[in-house]
Amino acid sequence: MVMSTTVQLFITCILDTLYPEIGQAVVHVLQRAGAQVEFPAGQTCCGQPAFNAGMRSQARPVAMHTIQVFEKTRGPVVVPSGSCAAMIRHSYPELFRDDPQWLPRARSLAERTFEFSEFLVDYMGVTDVGALFRGKLAYHASCHLLRGLGVDRQPRLLLASIREAELVELPNAEECCGFGGVFSVEHPEISSAMLERKIANIQASGADHIVTCDAGCMTNINGGLHRQGLRPCAVHIAQVLERTTL
Repeated sequence: MVMSTTVQLFITCILDTLYPEIGQAVVHVLQRAGAQVEFPAGQTCCGQPAFNAGMRSQARPVAMHTIQVFEKTRGPVVVPSGSCAAMIRHSYPELFRDDPQWLPRARSLAERTFEFSEFLVDYMGVTDVGALFRGKLAYHASCHLLRGLGVDRQPRLLLASIREAELVELPNAEECCGFGGVFSVEHPEISSAMLERKIANIQASGADHIVTCDAGCMTNINGGLHRQGLRPCAVHIAQVLERTTL
């Protein structure tokens, strides 16, 4: 177990804009695990929306800016989002694969970038952060995290260590919620059908809360629940890991 290390927090656009409290929860959990958290103030979007839309020329300067910001820092870069972490780790090297100047710089950042739960378990060696959360929890595996980064064991280990929590299985947990960023805009009918399946599985699970590592999935699921007159129950994993009292 790594007892203390300095990390750089990449906060993501959706957390910065809509859910600053999740960003605060991420910081608290990292600090409790023994990390010193720094926040490079010059960071902006990672460029994923433009990249996923096929707008490579627009994504490049955004990615260059991110690389330049984090080149001035030391330590692992922690991202509380599987999609943004996958963008930096896999799509940056692809974006600059024909650029001899920027490719090594992109690879250098990619090599030190970790998704939040992955960092805690695989880098810090921490599976128990002292969390206490009463209720039934089910885990929804977001697409970029599961398929892009191969991260599934790590969030499940963290959830299994939460005191008072009962873990229940979400049927077809690995299925997409239908968001997919640009996908939900370009294919709204398909996206809506996928979300309806996800909500049906959530109801079948009997869970009080659906835990995910991506705020995009959380927003989409809660929006679908709200439109059906159901109680929003999706939360980011940092929110349940942060809690230490009932």
